Amino acid sequence: MELLKVSANSKPKAVAGALAAILRNEKRVEMQAIGAGAINQAVKAIAICRGYVAPNGINLIMYPSFAEIEIDGEERTAIKFIVESR
Repeated sequence: MELLKVSANSKPKAVAGALAAILRNEKRVEMQAIGAGAINQAVKAIAICRGYVAPNGINLIMYPSFAEIEIDGEERTAIKFIVESR
């Protein structure tokens, strides 16, 4: 499963394009975001992506969860989004 990391500076349309490209070839994508700004950008990207893939008959499902990841030796809590095409 492909992993996309989203930051607060990520452009939602660019993330949506990457997400759509992956979902056209694979069934699932994992997105990770740390912090309110990054989570906001990730959710916007998923909504935009839905508009990109809907004309092709693809519907998106998203499962959010928590993930503990290590950055520079420090444990951080991220929000993990599993996005699937149906």
